[in-house]
Amino acid sequence: MQKIKTYVPHILLGVYVLIFIITAFNPYSRAVWFVENGPIVALVATIVVLYCRGVRFSNTAYVLMAILPIIHTIGGYYTFERVPFDWFNNLFGFERNMYDRVGHFTVGFYALPIMEYLESRRLVTSRAVSMTYALFAIAFIAVFYEWIEWWYADLYGGDAGAAFLGSQGDIWDAQKDMFMDVSGAALTVFLSLFRKRS
Repeated sequence: MQKIKTYVPHILLGVYVLIFIITAFNPYSRAVWFVENGPIVALVATIVVLYCRGVRFSNTAYVLMAILPIIHTIGGYYTFERVPFDWFNNLFGFERNMYDRVGHFTVGFYALPIMEYLESRRLVTSRAVSMTYALFAIAFIAVFYEWIEWWYADLYGGDAGAAFLGSQGDIWDAQKDMFMDVSGAALTVFLSLFRKRS
């Protein structure tokens, strides 16, 4: 059991790579696939480089960090508005495909590794500061990503721009996406109060 715990990051990386390879074949839009996967590949590569350089997070943090790349890679294959997610939308009575909103919520899960990094390196003096910093960092990332979506949609336009923007006709899409990012971070920060580092 202890050996399995040691290999959690490796197993999760393997799962991501497998999903990436499968979804690389015949995506709905190759242009959308490239633009959706670019930031995620960079994110995963950063986590791998940090691991190789001795920066380790808890297994809980690795599991939480794995969710976004998996969700995002699947979203890049279908485009987010076309992901088969009816079971979730019907369960809660949503008319709009909420797959992208769930994805945005998982961005907030990165609050935990941010906190762990700050605390393990003694870059902050209290848990309250690391929690606040993590929350604000996720909020900034949320805003920055919405800027990227706006820039891409404005620059390239057309179906690929609209698919990447993913607003599905909602004029408040960007604000709701940012709210979901920060909500995920707030929940993660709150739940971190009740766990021990593993």
